[in-house]
Amino acid sequence: MKRHAGPMERIFGASRRLLEHLLEGGEMRLRLAVLELEEERARLFDLFLLAGLSLVLATLGLAFVGVLVIATFWETHRLVAIAAVAAVFLLGAVWAAWQLRRLARRRSLLRATLEQLATDRQLLAEPGEEGA
Repeated sequence: MKRHAGPMERIFGASRRLLEHLLEGGEMRLRLAVLELEEERARLFDLFLLAGLSLVLATLGLAFVGVLVIATFWETHRLVAIAAVAAVFLLGAVWAAWQLRRLARRRSLLRATLEQLATDRQLLAEPGEEGA
């Protein structure tokens, strides 16, 4: 014959199920946080790569501007070639710096995790506490 669970056994069972659900929710939030940290690491790598590219291209551009000034006092068509190369490097540096600035402004560290925790907090709030 099947034995019915007593009140204490039902309370312990409900507590165990509640704890399991809390742990599952916590694990999912932790996985989301780890994923966001990995994305942030990749974004920082891109930032450093573009910053380095900006610096190299700007340095090369300035070097060619210097060569242009020197070549100004030289013969005729060398100026056009040097000016074109310098312009290309400087435009590349401007593009890389613009990309760097765009990436740096996009702050996203744990954004989805914080949004999900805020949603969880709202769902757990009692009906009278929603306006507070």
